[in-house]
Amino acid sequence: MHDERLIDVENATTPPNFIKNIITEDLESGKTKQVVTRFPPEPNGYLHIGHARAIWINFSLADEFGGRTHLRLDDTNPTKEDVEYVNAIKEDVKWLGYDWENLYFASDYFEEMYIRAERLIEKGKAYVDDLSAAEIREMRGTLTEPGSNSPFRDRGVQENLDLFRKMRSGDFKDGEKVLRAKIDMASPNINLRDPVIYRIAHVSHHNTGDKWCIYPMYAFAHPLEDAIEGVTHSLCSLEFEDQRPFYDWVVAECEMPNTPRQYEFGRLNLVQTITSKRKLKLLVDEQHVDGWDDPRMPTISGLRRRGFTPEAIRNFIYETGISRSQGLVELQMLEHFVREDLKLKAPRTMAVVDPLKVVITNYPEGEIEWLEAENNSENPEMGNRQIPFSREIYIEQEDFMENPPNKYFRLFPGNEVRLKHAYFIKCNEVIKDEDGKVIEIRCTYDPETKSGSGFTGRKVKGTIHWVEASQAVAAEFRLYEPLINPEALEETLLGEDEAGEAADKPEKTFLDQLNPNSLTVKQGYVEPEMKEAKPQDKFQFFRHGYFNVDTKYSRPGSPVFNQIVSLKSSFQLPAVD
Repeated sequence: MHDERLIDVENATTPPNFIKNIITEDLESGKTKQVVTRFPPEPNGYLHIGHARAIWINFSLADEFGGRTHLRLDDTNPTKEDVEYVNAIKEDVKWLGYDWENLYFASDYFEEMYIRAERLIEKGKAYVDDLSAAEIREMRGTLTEPGSNSPFRDRGVQENLDLFRKMRSGDFKDGEKVLRAKIDMASPNINLRDPVIYRIAHVSHHNTGDKWCIYPMYAFAHPLEDAIEGVTHSLCSLEFEDQRPFYDWVVAECEMPNTPRQYEFGRLNLVQTITSKRKLKLLVDEQHVDGWDDPRMPTISGLRRRGFTPEAIRNFIYETGISRSQGLVELQMLEHFVREDLKLKAPRTMAVVDPLKVVITNYPEGEIEWLEAENNSENPEMGNRQIPFSREIYIEQEDFMENPPNKYFRLFPGNEVRLKHAYFIKCNEVIKDEDGKVIEIRCTYDPETKSGSGFTGRKVKGTIHWVEASQAVAAEFRLYEPLINPEALEETLLGEDEAGEAADKPEKTFLDQLNPNSLTVKQGYVEPEMKEAKPQDKFQFFRHGYFNVDTKYSRPGSPVFNQIVSLKSSFQLPAVD
């Protein structure tokens, strides 16, 4: 049965949630005239399934209240950013079904940010520090102990301005000096202990070239960008909560004309799924996968290449909702929505993934018969197709056993089965190679048992699929399991602290949890009309599941199919009250 809870993703409103309540109150009180949100990824990697929730929240809530959403690339760290990531982000957002009011770059505001930084210096709220990054970390203190003041904290305003201007003009080497906010080294919130707001980096920027050799830190730039763009509700995931006091400090002390407010929602994490850009990049860089769009990757581009649909992802995000809680969601829940979306869309056809040749000895040699088969039994509007049948066909290796166990109803010596859309066949002889491996089976067919003929003479318990041999199209099938082993520790899989640019480099411990069986490649056959299948065409293969024509390795006449999901899962959505 088709899930009646699937939403009209083009017109649906968000379910009741705390952010919607805040926006409603702000509009009713007059605090907000028009809702303005933004989706602000850093172009240092590809978007993943966790970002899909942030995209949906920002765009859907603004649209629901007649507001606007900007796409902003937070490109403040040129050492990790690339135009490739910028283009991929734009493509992913569009593919998910969203369009932005304006496209902005943080780098568009570098001059404005510099002016605001000088204003902080003039107010005695920022200073140039000569300490190294390691020394700053050491003097920062701990969660239970206060930090220590830098010996350069009490430099005068003019000295700080001169040094900061020399930083801009390129007089110092990378790491030689930084600009720090001057707040409180004893603050219980470690984010307020004189955070670095500018660093030196003699590196070209994808958008500004070599104009700058100093760059603002993300935590300083982000609130300024929101204020400059007139963002009313700065919506972000929960790891930014501790940085909210600094966000508010920057907006206030830099004397910004607009005052955005930050609100945090729970991050989306999937079981057995990495949602850390740093870890995902490590997989790409060390070639554990064949790129950011590898179908095993939880990136939007990886899900797209595997065959997931934007409608399925949006239904999945809608069902997970918006809350303040962090938690893990079963991967099977996402797969459920893919099945539901493709159930009535994907044509149903036959493919043999692990072929075994069958010769039907009493069928006329050289003759080809065309049989009629429906394209989707649950959607008659998709019509029928003609499939060839002849003396030689392929079936699945697993559909034959020479010595079967009890209740095995497929093909074995002396047993009769139905060929899907065709006839009953009976196994009479088994051909083996010199090593004893079965390489061919010989059968007879009963011409009275043609599918659709109304034959009622006897019944068989097994039905198997097949592909006619002479016109079969050779195809590659890529079968997937989760990239991470089921026993992997959850704490190695959760997303990184994206709020912290200075976070530790990714540990390699999660690489030990990679599933060696995450990809299995099979060579088999599909029906002849599949020769013209195009990249991103989707099909349901009888008994195997849903498959998508690969965009990277498929060639005309030589298709490669990615398994999207199996046909069934034990997962059930919670009952609706």
